[in-house]
Amino acid sequence: MSFGRWKRYIEEGDLVFVHVTRDSMVPIVIKINDQLHNRFGYFHHNDMIGKEYGSKMVSHNYKGFVYLLHPTPELWTLMLPHRTQILYSADISFISTYLDMKPGSRVIESGTGSGSFSHCIARTIAPTGKLYTFEYHAERAALAAKEFADHGLSDIITTQQRDVCKDGFGLTDVANAVFLDLPAPWEAIGAAKAAFLQHRTGKICTFSPCIEQVARSVHALNEHGFVDITMFECLIRNHNVSPVQKLDFGKAITKKRTLEETEEAVETMLVSKTPVETRGHTSYLTFATFLPAIENNVALSEVELQKEAELVEELEKEAE
Repeated sequence: MSFGRWKRYIEEGDLVFVHVTRDSMVPIVIKINDQLHNRFGYFHHNDMIGKEYGSKMVSHNYKGFVYLLHPTPELWTLMLPHRTQILYSADISFISTYLDMKPGSRVIESGTGSGSFSHCIARTIAPTGKLYTFEYHAERAALAAKEFADHGLSDIITTQQRDVCKDGFGLTDVANAVFLDLPAPWEAIGAAKAAFLQHRTGKICTFSPCIEQVARSVHALNEHGFVDITMFECLIRNHNVSPVQKLDFGKAITKKRTLEETEEAVETMLVSKTPVETRGHTSYLTFATFLPAIENNVALSEVELQKEAELVEELEKEAE
């Protein structure tokens, strides 16, 4: 049941996402002699074994069909059990890009929550990356760890129950990127600074629903020497595509037309319409850059040299 590796055929014990309708999907684990029941009838697990992922399967009473889909982080986000409010694809893709995640990256995440973003991070940094994810709530941390193990992600994700605002991450000089989804992210920014690889540039992101939280986070980022601080807000606007009929007036002005000519005068075209209202606000994304310690040391040395030069100049003037 791996999210990290792609396979072609369904086997016993595999996790399969059953696409029932556009708005209905169900995750199932394939078991011998088990059945899936829905409004279309029932589907034998035995009949699913050996089918290719993506196959269409008709119910035994022929009243409907489903599609058997391979598990992906995007699909898991749509059907996972909600233990907390989760991140969705719009924010996930934006954060992953701005934090420069790629295979081999070392990432720190807090808090884990329902594991929506954790699955996407693991897929992005696989096969050689590492995700250190922290959750304050003990039960949520245990459930998330079990899901990661069941989904074949334990070699990439390390889960720990910890209050990072109070106790820090317990990590130093390891991370390329840090993501904070906390009620008070400014309390963890000092620990995040220590967790970055000290000889490389790193990226940090805080996810906060209120602008007051953003203000306090920005203040903390400035205090700890982060640069390039910026904030974004992602809003989703869906486009509904539908066919409409377009009349060719050049062919339609004739008084007498045959049926064939009338059909030729009417053409079908696709149009896109957006809803009047845009989907509501989720959270503000605040990004900042951690400068490597070597760069900070160089900058500090330059300041010290300038001060020394000014002191020497003052002493020379006094001597004159």
